[in-house]
Amino acid sequence: MNRFRNMLMSAALAAILCVTLLPAAAFAQKGRIIVDGSTTVGPIAKAFAEYYMAKNPGVSITVSESGSGNGAKGLVNGMCDVADMSRFMKGEEFKAAVAKGIYPIAHTVAIDGLAIVVHPSNPVKGLTIAQVRDMYKGTITNWKQVGGPNLAIVLISRDTNSGTYESFESLVMGKQKIVDRAEYVGSSGAIRQRVQSTPAAIGYVGLGFVDKTVKALAIDGVYPDNATVSSGVYPVARPLFMFTNGYPKMGSHLYAFVTLYLTPKGQEIIEEIGFVPVTKYE
Repeated sequence: MNRFRNMLMSAALAAILCVTLLPAAAFAQKGRIIVDGSTTVGPIAKAFAEYYMAKNPGVSITVSESGSGNGAKGLVNGMCDVADMSRFMKGEEFKAAVAKGIYPIAHTVAIDGLAIVVHPSNPVKGLTIAQVRDMYKGTITNWKQVGGPNLAIVLISRDTNSGTYESFESLVMGKQKIVDRAEYVGSSGAIRQRVQSTPAAIGYVGLGFVDKTVKALAIDGVYPDNATVSSGVYPVARPLFMFTNGYPKMGSHLYAFVTLYLTPKGQEIIEEIGFVPVTKYE
């Protein structure tokens, strides 16, 4: 069983534990759902919202992208019905939630490969995880050290409140500190924009943010795409979540929205955006 199955199983067990041990949760107001959190999960939530509102004209779904950490805070403070997160909720976040009578349930909506991206003109085609780590540590400072042009490497990172940052920190950095000269931006889209305009830049984004304006690198010899992520071969991948306060009442709009990923249409939407449906693991 690969690590993705283990991560999914952990999320499922946490959800079952909450459902089993905790009282019934409050649900979204009838006909209105507020979503906030991860900029990586945001495109999925927005596409789901657009589809769901088209099918249910009386329903209003608003989606904001303030980062995974802020999504968790929003759920804890009752400011949103759904917290989009590109990482699992932390122990201290669960503790803060329960202290306020909020009981977070994880819905694993998709699997994402964390793509390491460079400018399309960069001749480097691949790196090892160790090389990427050394770049962000400041040990490797010039592209010529990894077979590229004689250009000082421009490091672009997500802000530290981001679930994508925390995934990169865990999966690539091994908790080692990113060098102070790295530039921090507030969204995956901003990383893509910075990389596409900077020939010497390197950054990391969710698989759904890779397009022709940037070049994704093979990592440890494996190129990130739906096939390598779904098979567990690509080494830098993570599940994506939507958290709710308790398990939504069956038949409610909130229930239909957060379980859309289990339907054929939801899986189609996820694939169209560039992520991997969870059902690929079944």
